[in-house]
Amino acid sequence: MHWERYIKDFVSYLKIEKGLAHNSMLAYERDVRLLAAYFEGEKLKPEQVTYEALIGFVTQLYDLGLSARSQARIISGIKQFFRYLILERYTDKDPSALLEQPKLGRKLPEVLTIEEIDALLEAIDLNSPEGERNHAMLETLYSCGLRVSELIGLRFSDLYFDEGFIRVIGKGNKERLVPISQQVETEIKAYTAQSRAELNIQKGQEHFVFLNRRGAALTRVMIFTIIKQLAQKMRLNKQISPHTFRHSFATHLIEGGANLRAVQEMLGHESITTTEIYTHLDQRFLRKAILTHHPRNATK
Repeated sequence: MHWERYIKDFVSYLKIEKGLAHNSMLAYERDVRLLAAYFEGEKLKPEQVTYEALIGFVTQLYDLGLSARSQARIISGIKQFFRYLILERYTDKDPSALLEQPKLGRKLPEVLTIEEIDALLEAIDLNSPEGERNHAMLETLYSCGLRVSELIGLRFSDLYFDEGFIRVIGKGNKERLVPISQQVETEIKAYTAQSRAELNIQKGQEHFVFLNRRGAALTRVMIFTIIKQLAQKMRLNKQISPHTFRHSFATHLIEGGANLRAVQEMLGHESITTTEIYTHLDQRFLRKAILTHHPRNATK
């Protein structure tokens, strides 16, 4: 069996058995196709690849000038691929087992202050046709710590206002419940009763909460554009995206004293280590906490 068949089977496995999101599957497929292109030139089938041959491939990634983060992502995809081959008994050895990933410097995400978030929301023109929607949308993005895909995929069946929660379908179709504030509830209800009610909603789009002016579900690009235009309008000197609201949500919770495990659950992170980055975002906050609460620093 050749590379193309292996890759198709691998992608099917990621979709059906692992339940990965579409974008994650595409990323893994791209990584393995890079590997396939390299070894097809060497006339090696997947089961013939050795550790030494993989080192040659990784060296090429470095020579191409790829960042350490990009290299690490590709190597991670390759490791998944060979684990799959062993699982399906296409091979009995894993040449990627000893493959090391480049060390990554932990890049701290951009974070908005509460004042900057308020200013961004205030910059929205509520008299414009989309103003009420954008205000409700960004309030939801920040108050619930959603990913952009989770925001545009939010449905009315996910809103449990009486219980004070929304249901979020995250990566890998995993569900989680996120507390919703009274502010978000009020804004969504106002938007759906007014601006949204005036739209000519397209068939099949009725269940999505947030819609564009043509009555269809919003795209990721549209959310990025809305936020970028707002940042330019208020002359915000930060590179922000929808994910910045999610980072800010987590940071403000941690700084407010929230338990790291609770934040992990609300963000939908599988691993606590993914969430731990937020404890490093504001060194001044951490220093103040230590000086205030550590027994060695207590005032005598």
